[in-house]
Amino acid sequence: MASFLLGELADLVDGEVHGERKTAIRGVASLESAEEGEISFYANPRYEKAARQTKASALLVKRDLSGDFPCALVRVESPSLAFSKVVALFAPPPIPYPPGVHPTAVVAPEAWLGPGVHVGPQAVLEAGVHAGAGTIIGAGCFIGAETVLGEQCFLHPRVVVRERCRIGKRVILHCGAVIGSDGFGYEFSGGRHRKIPQIGTVQLDDDVEVGANATIDRGRFGKTWIQEGCKIDNLVQVAHNVVLGPHCLIVAQTGISGSTTLGSRVTLAGQVGLAGHLHIGDGAVITAQSGITKDVPPGAVLSGRHGRPANDALRLEALYLRLPEIWHRLRELEKRIGTGADGFEPLSHSGRP
Repeated sequence: MASFLLGELADLVDGEVHGERKTAIRGVASLESAEEGEISFYANPRYEKAARQTKASALLVKRDLSGDFPCALVRVESPSLAFSKVVALFAPPPIPYPPGVHPTAVVAPEAWLGPGVHVGPQAVLEAGVHAGAGTIIGAGCFIGAETVLGEQCFLHPRVVVRERCRIGKRVILHCGAVIGSDGFGYEFSGGRHRKIPQIGTVQLDDDVEVGANATIDRGRFGKTWIQEGCKIDNLVQVAHNVVLGPHCLIVAQTGISGSTTLGSRVTLAGQVGLAGHLHIGDGAVITAQSGITKDVPPGAVLSGRHGRPANDALRLEALYLRLPEIWHRLRELEKRIGTGADGFEPLSHSGRP
C-alpha cells in the first residue's frame, strides 16, 4: 500500500502545510468517509459542516481559508486540482493495452495503423482508416471508411466513428459515443417526409473528450466542428453543422440544434436546449434546464425557460412561488372595495390560481 508524508504531498501540489509535515498519508477519501491516515479536500462552502467534522488526517484547502479544522491543512490555489494530483499517487495502475490487433478484429487491408496502436476484440476498421501512434481502439468499435484518428486517442468499447470524420490528437471517446451520424434533416413533400442527404463530416480537434452515449451529427454539408479542448458530457446531442469554440463545457442531456455556433469557454449546464442558427458569445454560461431561442452576448449568465439573465430569473421564480399568497390577498382586497367598485370588473373566482 502506498504511503507518503504530508510534506511530500504538499510539495507535489505547491502547497503550504499548517500542521505536522511528517503525518503519514496512506489514502484518499471524501470528507464524510475519510479516516485517520487519509487526505481529502474542501473547496465548496456547502460542505463546511462536513469539513469541520471530518476524521481525515489532512485537508487540501484554499490559501485564504480561515477558521479551525480538526486536522492538518494544506493550503493551495485549487483544492480540487491539487486533490486530483494526489489521487493519482494512490490510484491502481492503468489497464495495459498492448500494441497489436486482436484476432477477432476486422481491419481492412487499406487501413493504416501507426506504431503502438491497439485494436480490441471485434473492432471494425474500414478501408482508408488512419490511426495515429499510440491510439487505443476498444472492443466492438466501428471506424468508418477514410476516417483519421490522431495520435494517443482513446476510444472506449462500442464507439462508432462514421466515414470521413477527422479526429485530432489525445481525443477521448467514451462507451457508446457516436460521431458522424446523419443530421436530422427532412423536407415534407408529396405527403411524406423526404430525407435530405447529409454529405458533410465531423471534425474533433485535439484534447476533446466526448461522454458515453453522446451523439455528434455530421454536417448537411461542410462540417460539424468541435474545437480544441471541449469537454462534452454523457447523453449530449450536437446537431449538424454546429460549431463549438475552444474549451467549451457541455453538460449531460444538453441538446444543441443545427448550425448554432458557440464561442470559446461557453458552459451549457445540464438539460440546456439551444434552438438552431444561434450564436452564443465567448464565456457565456447557460444554467441547467434553460431554453435559449435568441443569440447570447459574450459573458452573459442566463437561466430559465426563456433564457433570462440569471438574477432576473431567480427573482421571477421567487415571485412565482408567492402567487397563491398574492392571489388570496387580491381576493381580500376585492371584498373590501366591493364588487365592481370604481368601474373595475372583479376577477373570476371560479377556479383555483
